[in-house]
Amino acid sequence: MTIHQLINERVQAALAAAGAPDAPAVVQPASKPEFGDYQANGVMGAAKALKTNPRALAEKVVAALDLAGIADKVEIAGPGFINIHLAPEYLARRSEAALKDDKLGIAPVQPLRVMVEYSSPNLAKEMHVGHLRSSIIGDALARVMEYVGHDVVRANHVGDWGTQFGMLVAYLVETSHAGDADLQLSDLETFYRNAKIRFDESEDFANTARDYVVKLQGGDEDVLKLWRQFVDVSLKHCEEVYQTLNVGLKREHVRGESSYNDDLPVIVQELRAAGLLTESDGAQVVFLEEFRTQEDQPMGVIVQKKDGGFIYTTTDIGAVRYRHRELKLDRVIYVVDARQSQHFAQMFTICRKAGFAPEAMKLEHVGFGVMMGDDGKPFKTRSGGTVKLIELLHEAQERAYALVAEKNPDLPEEQKREIANAVGIGAVKYADLSKNRMSDYIFNWDTMLAFEGNTAPYLQYAYTRVQSVFRKAEGYDANAKIVITEPAEKQLAAALAQFEDTLNAVVEGCYPHYLSQYLYHIATLFSRFYEACPILKSEGEVRASRLQLSALTARTLRAGLDLLGIKVLESM
Repeated sequence: MTIHQLINERVQAALAAAGAPDAPAVVQPASKPEFGDYQANGVMGAAKALKTNPRALAEKVVAALDLAGIADKVEIAGPGFINIHLAPEYLARRSEAALKDDKLGIAPVQPLRVMVEYSSPNLAKEMHVGHLRSSIIGDALARVMEYVGHDVVRANHVGDWGTQFGMLVAYLVETSHAGDADLQLSDLETFYRNAKIRFDESEDFANTARDYVVKLQGGDEDVLKLWRQFVDVSLKHCEEVYQTLNVGLKREHVRGESSYNDDLPVIVQELRAAGLLTESDGAQVVFLEEFRTQEDQPMGVIVQKKDGGFIYTTTDIGAVRYRHRELKLDRVIYVVDARQSQHFAQMFTICRKAGFAPEAMKLEHVGFGVMMGDDGKPFKTRSGGTVKLIELLHEAQERAYALVAEKNPDLPEEQKREIANAVGIGAVKYADLSKNRMSDYIFNWDTMLAFEGNTAPYLQYAYTRVQSVFRKAEGYDANAKIVITEPAEKQLAAALAQFEDTLNAVVEGCYPHYLSQYLYHIATLFSRFYEACPILKSEGEVRASRLQLSALTARTLRAGLDLLGIKVLESM
């Protein structure tokens, strides 16, 4: 049980004993050290409900509160807030237990089968900066959920089907005849753009492309062979991006729109059998009372166009149906741009009504804001074009390399590159993951690569700083008792004990910035501890104890940064 859960349980019991059995404890970490380590703020609401004096109720709660061996001081502040000061001995024992555990004392959860769908690029195009946030937020959530013990299924729902592939196959056939298909395919973006120009300018070519779409959807083996070529080239490009970005998506996690192609007519039949379909202007539409138009009419969601074609909503419905019936998922998390919120809300509603997803299966759209340039507009190239993601990542590595070479010119070339790659990619990821995902943010190289402030380089350096202590220590007792006597020791130990609470909050709300803020807090507290409590200059039990706290700090920073997909280095 985490400290937060333990205190919450005890305060809840004390409230019940004081005559407020239904009142929430409202326990949270204290806002300032002088207020203790935790505050219980539920007395105010309970006193209002009971129409009694909050201070008097707080006194009854404190009298009934059993925190023996956990807290060494409990006091009432203001009109009825309860400040709880944890006992140093209790924190010391928790720290020792965390050090002996591979998961730093994280208790195993009741595992759920959780899918995280993220990245999801359209194939036959290069990934661009618009894919960055989904890829790294989704990967962090998958890592955290896996770490706490859930059965995680990663999903890359790529766009690998539809009319654009008819156009591309037609252009591939045309350029193959000209003998330069391989050259064009080496740059997917150029190939796609040239195919689109041909499609827009030539009616004959456009008709050929439409014929290829029909053949593709009909299962023509020759066309499918060319289509697979596009998919393979595209996925190789995606894999290069994921590897550079240190994102855990692999080929086996790909299940594209094409996977559901055969299910789409069946889905329409099942929606009709459920009484959900209405024909409107020749299209098959689900009208939802829960969503209203400006004229206050039920909003219609098309699932089959009047020409018989299907749209991505139909495919998404098919994916939910498959994930329930075949994969038996408990929770599905869609990490997709916040601007798609209405699409997901409508799609989830249809799936519930049709019985494709039972109420017990949680469906969540985890939205996020936009990455902006210095001009406050969505991030673009200077000429206004789309920024290729791989080029952005390479620029991050080169900028970091210039910094490393300036600070440490004598380092071997290989080491400079290793540090630059970890720092550059880490900087880009952390600049995003340290923000509330719902916020838009300004992309700024200087800010994200700074070694001061809440940045990846600062945290990576904080980790190496702890490691340098151990290099200078030349060995220490990994089983030494931890003895907490100084305020800086206690603050650090109390924060380290909140690792599990932090991860639980990330799992529940899907906000990776909770973990980023926590790691920055740990690094800041370690810096204060390092200044206030000499480690290597102290002696005997004090030295051994402080080395133990340093070891737990290093392991927590390393584990936390790894959960964000950010690499650490033993020296920088």
